[in-house]
Parts: sequence; structure tokens; C-alpha cells
Amino acid sequence: MTTTKTDAPVTTVSIEPSQDAHPVGSARSERLGALVQQHGALAVLLVVSLVASLSFDSFATGDNISNMATSSAFLAVVALGMTFVIITGGIDLSVGSQFALGGVLAAWGSRHGTLVALLLPLAVCGLIGVVNGLLIARSRLAPFIVTLAAMLGARGLMLALTDEGAETYLIGKGSFLAELGQGSLLGLGNPVWIALALFVAGAVVLRRTRFGQHVYAVGGNEDAAALMGAPVARTKILVYALSGLLAGLAGALNAAWLASGVTILGSGMELDAISAVVIGGTLLTGGLGYVSGSLVGVLLLKVIQNVINQIGSLDSSYQQVVSGAFLAVVVVAQTWLGRRRQLM
Repeated sequence: MTTTKTDAPVTTVSIEPSQDAHPVGSARSERLGALVQQHGALAVLLVVSLVASLSFDSFATGDNISNMATSSAFLAVVALGMTFVIITGGIDLSVGSQFALGGVLAAWGSRHGTLVALLLPLAVCGLIGVVNGLLIARSRLAPFIVTLAAMLGARGLMLALTDEGAETYLIGKGSFLAELGQGSLLGLGNPVWIALALFVAGAVVLRRTRFGQHVYAVGGNEDAAALMGAPVARTKILVYALSGLLAGLAGALNAAWLASGVTILGSGMELDAISAVVIGGTLLTGGLGYVSGSLVGVLLLKVIQNVINQIGSLDSSYQQVVSGAFLAVVVVAQTWLGRRRQLM
């Protein structure tokens, strides 16, 4: 009997999990993380505002909302410039001093007309911003050190103009500058409408222009941005100049609102601006940020301050405690989300 042996190839069927499952889950988690980072502050703002409205009768009144909006406008203008700076991976510690300097210059210049009162703080503070940008971009000095020096210099110049703070320049009642700061439209002060207009313009510039693309590129990876042909140095100079211009404008508007150049203002404002920007979802490491988030961050800080004032039994210093806690939570959340994206 003959036996036939057949050596047929054996086909092995391997059943493995779908390759699409993990990317889909990763994409969903990444979208969720981006959503939390961009709109998390807005959700907190809505919750805090709702609780405050139910807890305090005077919180949701028209007068209180108008006062909060007006007092938020000046910090919002400063935070707008800070948003551009932080997206590039920088920092500007001089905005508080430039804010105070801008107010004094506007009040001093009001004796020579409204045009001088507005242009003088813009020119001086814009020049300080340009110098900051040149030292950081061209000399490659650390932004922290450069802007710290500018903070001291701007504060010193302001004190020199006011005889160590002994002289306060006043803005005449009835002038166009006073009306610009103290007037209102539809129940909201003129500074609020100016701030909103600037934020709309800032959002368009950041999202719809080549300069905005360069800002994100420089913050994301400076070396890669240079290889792609992005003008890294020019972009840095422009964002610091913009930060100085907006700080000076905010100071001028505040002086118009108060009808005087108050020398004690602006101390610590740079920290409030940084806090608002970071709470709004802008990464301290650069490359990611939202103009709208910075506005929400400013409003959240002001609502917290107002709630503490409404309570009455708490000292105003608790605002700093709560703001610091919010900032710490946001930074930890940003770090965690960033590591998750790297792992994905």
C-alpha cells in the first residue's frame, strides 16, 4: 500500500484588536482635553456667577455688573497684550509699571490736549516694549530679567514725573478724555466697549493673520519656526511692543476714568494679568492660547473679588488666596493634559 504525504502550507489566522480603536479613543481624549483647557474657565465662571446670584441679592444687579465690567476692562486690555507674549513662550513683568506710567503720562499730557494725552503714553510704553523685544530677540536675554529691569525703570520714571508720588496730575472735567473714561453706552462704561473691540481685533489678528500664525509657531518651537522662514526676532519684538502699547492704553483709560494719574496703581497687575491668561487656557510654555480665554480669566478673577466683597466678613486678601489656588490647579491640569498628549 502506498502512502501519500502532502506538505501543504499551514495558514495561521491571527485575531488582533482593531488598530482603529486606540487612535479613535486617543483622538476623543485629546479633543476632550482641549475642550476642558479652552472652556474650563468659562464653565467655572458660569457656576460661580450662578451661585453668587442665588446667594447675594445685589450681585446680579445692573449697577454691580456694570461696575465689575468697568473695573475688569483695564486689566483685560493688559491681559490681551500678555496673551500674545505668553503664547510666544515669553513673559512681561513690566506691564504693571507701564500701566501706572501710562496713567500719569495721560494725566500730565491732558494739559496739552486729548491727542497728546492719548499718544504720549502709547509712544513711551510702546518704546519700552520695543526695547524689551530687542533685548530679548536680538541679544537673547531672558525675558524675566529684561522685563524685570523694565518694570523697575518704568516705575522709576513714573516716580520722577510725580516728584516721588507727591504730585498728582488731574484731568479736567468735561474734557473729551474724561468723557472717554467716564461715559457709558447701553449701561456699560466706554472702557468696556473699547476693551471688547480690542479683544475682537486681537482674536482676528491671532487666528486670521500671518502674524498670528508666526506667534503660535514661535511659541511652539522657535527653531522649527526659523527653519520654516518665520521672522522669529521680528515677531518677538512686535509682541512686546504690543504688550507695552496696550499697558499704556489701559493706564490712560484708567486715568480718564479716575480723572487723575494715580501713582499707587499697577502694583502687582502683572501677576493678575499672567494669572488671567493662564487660567484662560494659555500655556505658560507657549504655542497654545486663546484671546477669549484670557477675557474669561479676567472676569473670573473679578467675580471672585466681588463675591469676597459681598461676603463682607472676609478680608480682601483672600482674593489672592483663591486666585492663587485657581492658578495652581490650572497649571497642574495643563501639565497633566500636556503629558497625556505626548503619550498619545
